[in-house]
Amino acid sequence: MPASHQSSEKPTALIALADGQLFYGRGFGATGETVAELVFNTAMTGYQEIMTDPSYAGQIVTFTFPHVGNVGVTPEDDETAEPVAAGLVVKWDPTEPSNWRAAEDLVGWLAKRGRIGVGGVDTRRLTRAIRQQGAPHVAIAHNPDGVFDIEALVQKARDWKGLVGLDLAKDVTCAQSYQWNEMRWAWPEGYAKRSEPGLKVVAVDFGAKRNILRCLASAGCDVTVLPATATAEEVLALNPDGVFLSNGPGDPAATGAYAVPMIKGVLETELPVFGICLGHQMLALALGAKTIKMNHGHHGANHPVKDLTTGKVEITSMNHGFAVDAQTLPAGVAETHVSLFDGSNCGIAMENRPVFSVQYHPEASPGPQDSYYLFERFAEAMRARRSA
Repeated sequence: MPASHQSSEKPTALIALADGQLFYGRGFGATGETVAELVFNTAMTGYQEIMTDPSYAGQIVTFTFPHVGNVGVTPEDDETAEPVAAGLVVKWDPTEPSNWRAAEDLVGWLAKRGRIGVGGVDTRRLTRAIRQQGAPHVAIAHNPDGVFDIEALVQKARDWKGLVGLDLAKDVTCAQSYQWNEMRWAWPEGYAKRSEPGLKVVAVDFGAKRNILRCLASAGCDVTVLPATATAEEVLALNPDGVFLSNGPGDPAATGAYAVPMIKGVLETELPVFGICLGHQMLALALGAKTIKMNHGHHGANHPVKDLTTGKVEITSMNHGFAVDAQTLPAGVAETHVSLFDGSNCGIAMENRPVFSVQYHPEASPGPQDSYYLFERFAEAMRARRSA
């Protein structure tokens, strides 16, 4: 390890797992304590987008890539207004940013926004623990004095109820409806605005990332965003050409208590429907399938997914701890994509209807752009319906 990342100082941060394992490190960002589920992310870029992804609500992220913080942060890369992930864990302490786009350093950004960071941790060992026992419940603490009540922190981790049965979409959704016309970033203009009329899309916000909305706009859509609790009547009252179901955090079965009736109402029409991540899981629930909690989930920007309809393999960005149980898909619903890591379901589609969804993130933020075609497929389905 380079000398700049070594320290003989006593630890100022502690990660306490519910099973009693302890990981000491150096704290940065905000001080205090946080209790959440611990997951690891294998992406080499995009730490700011990951921290501001609403799908990470209730989770602390361990980054397996050691160089986190090296390019700083910029408001242009926020996926929502404030960081949503509960905290982050890294191997090396963040360095000063080296990037012309950086508006702020990661340490100060976290401190201003009340998020704890822990550096100097053996993230390989921590990742192995997560893989072996499943995503654990943990308490992390940052105290510049290096004083911790270890028993209390372990107990807090043990007492935390976890994500199963927890509806978090209501905590990260928008408070009221709004219009979206910003398109994907492009050099040198940055984020251009849509001005010409387009396809009318209602996007139901269960924790939508901004870059998903930008991809819809770039695909030719006029986007109206509605809160997660919107009813089918409210969605259909806008006379959309199609309905989009966004990503989001928590247990899909819990959010489905109010979202599934809305989706079923939309499915009674012939409207095209496209879902991503949590939206994929709840579309599956509305069609009669079930979801399950995964051992440690999929979190990263290098996940291979096979499109069973074409045989093509895509490298995708993923972030989910629940999955659709493909064994429960009803007749008339086909499995379209599978993970080549573990064979879990990554996509479904209704037969002979423009209703489909995927488990991964085709907006590539962060991640590869192999799957952007899905937004174009959604737009084509809406144009075909208009023509008909």
